[in-house]
Formats: sequence, C-alpha cells, structure tokens
Amino acid sequence: MINTLIFDFGNVFINLDIEGNLNYAFEKFKIDSFSEEMMAFNSFYEQGLISTEELLGFYSDNFPHLSNEELISIWNFMLKDFPKHRLDFIQQLKKEDNYKLILLSNTNDLHIDWIKEQVPFFEDFKACFHQFYLSHEIQLRKPNKDIFEFVLGENNLNAHECFFIDDNTDNCNTAETMGIKTWNINPKTDDVTTLFETKADIL
Repeated sequence: MINTLIFDFGNVFINLDIEGNLNYAFEKFKIDSFSEEMMAFNSFYEQGLISTEELLGFYSDNFPHLSNEELISIWNFMLKDFPKHRLDFIQQLKKEDNYKLILLSNTNDLHIDWIKEQVPFFEDFKACFHQFYLSHEIQLRKPNKDIFEFVLGENNLNAHECFFIDDNTDNCNTAETMGIKTWNINPKTDDVTTLFETKADIL
C-alpha cells in the first residue's frame, strides 16, 4: 500500500522550457553545445558544491561579453509559470492527510531565488510538504541512487510504499530499481492534478 508521495518540482508543479532554454543559451553564448566543463560546473552548482559567485565567475571568464545580469537571465530562462490549480491540488492532499508528502528537486540557489520572487504562493506551497528536499541544500542529485537512499533513510520509509512523480526518465529508472513505483510524467500531455485518475490502479 502506498503511503508516501515523492514529487519532483520542475515540470511537475512549475512549468519549464528546457529546450527553449538550451536554444537561448547557445545563441547568447555563441556555441553549439555545452562543454564537459560547463556541464560539470552546472552539476556542481546543483549539488551546492560551488557558490553562485563561483558559477558566475566561471561563466564570466569563458563568456566575457556577457554581464552577470545577462548570465543570470540565461540561467533562469527555463523557469515559466506555476499554475494555481496545482497549488490547490497539493493543498487538498495536505488537508486530507492520507499520504506523507515529500518534494525532491534538482535545483539551485538562482532558480529558488527567482521562484521566491516570482511565485507569490511559494511559501504556501512549501508548507504542504512534510519534507522539502532541494539538491543544492542536501548536496545530492538525481538520478544518483544515493539521493533516494537518503530520502528513504531520513524518513524511515519502505521503498515499496512510496510513489515517485518526475518528468525525467533517468530519475524514474533509478527509483524503480530500488522498488519505488513511479509516474514518468510527460509535461506536454499530463498534469500532476490527474494523479489519482491516471494512477488509480496503484493509488
């Protein structure tokens, strides 16, 4: 029996434009793809292993034609709207109190700062969860197995009693290898608010 719901944040609650962000970044950086070094720095930042200042310093050194303000704009370009009906959905789940609610997101300081400024109900949203795990705060990142082990261990959870919702296939695959049931949500066709209709056979 499922007693815990673990939610991703991006493309589950807040909409993202990942493809558009890549195209915008390539245009501004005047490149065709991210280098391995850029990917590494991005990953370090998501894990809280380097500071915002260090990240911006790295990009400033490599792309001196861009100001810090422009770099931040590029970094946050993917963040779009947070539909209010999804807040209503998670608030109703909290009110019903049938499940332990956990948020587990790969994110970073710049994205969270933007969300706090642009989403007026962010604190109300955060208050719906029993645990609110952000990768840069716990220094762990999906799809690595250790982040799921951390969540299970910290909350004394049985993997077979957990259900995980994420738009990233690799993240869901790791969770499934551990016995966690998943919904690899498609942000173009699915909405998290249909969870109990879409997954009625499991929940």
